[in-house]
Amino acid sequence: MQVEAVLDYLSGVTRYDRSAFTELVIDGEVLGSVNAAWSERLLASEAALFVADEHGLSCTLTGDYAHFSRELAAAAQRWQQAGWLNGWRNENFTAFRLDGTPLFELERAAFRPLGLTSRAVHLNGLTRGADGALRMWIGRRSPDKAVDPNRMDNLMGGGIAAGESIALALEREGWEEAGIPADRLELLRPATRLLAERPVQRGLHREWLYTFDLWLNDGEIPCNQDGEVAGHVLLELAEVEQLIVDQRFMIDAALVAIDCLSRLGYWGNQTARVEAALAALRHPL
Repeated sequence: MQVEAVLDYLSGVTRYDRSAFTELVIDGEVLGSVNAAWSERLLASEAALFVADEHGLSCTLTGDYAHFSRELAAAAQRWQQAGWLNGWRNENFTAFRLDGTPLFELERAAFRPLGLTSRAVHLNGLTRGADGALRMWIGRRSPDKAVDPNRMDNLMGGGIAAGESIALALEREGWEEAGIPADRLELLRPATRLLAERPVQRGLHREWLYTFDLWLNDGEIPCNQDGEVAGHVLLELAEVEQLIVDQRFMIDAALVAIDCLSRLGYWGNQTARVEAALAALRHPL
């Protein structure tokens, strides 16, 4: 077991200089964080929508869900045309108020520049062999993926689209990425909710990770349906740990895998140390 290396990894992917970001206030609430490059762009080119004030950076929009969504969608289109946005997906995420009320939806590629909080579902695939050993199904992303090609992933992981429930996203992604029928997933409840937060090239990655555990029987083999996963492998927990330490995982998937290994007690009498490190990432469901 490599608990020291895992703790070092956790520290490296979760700590960053928050002073490098300016808080973004939208409709009276701090809902985002913007780096210096994007702050300059917004103030210079979107003065009708964003202003500098005592809060840091504020969006001037008021109105209902449709108005917010329409105006910000038009702005995102301008940013794409200016060459500031890559990875455009034609898929919207929902931005929520602090109390969980939906405020607007926006192209997912624009979430990171504004530091908005998105949501995703992640599924750990677990099995206990005839020898009694616990093993975990791990996916390898397609080499054709625009983001993190060939990186290791959980059994399944994917964003929750605007207007989609957590349960529906789990069932959709579970089938698309691993061929898991909906009736195997519909009664699952989240094991944990993790907050993944770190600087990325586009801005600030901030995402709620709703994590689920699925116990698979012998002979139940994941099968990708949408071409986004090159394949799945069934690994000993020590092999999963090695992939984490070697930084072969996508970061969010690594956080989910560490959380799962910790909940399984993989690190024995050292598990409490990992639990303490995870406490800053875990939030009530």
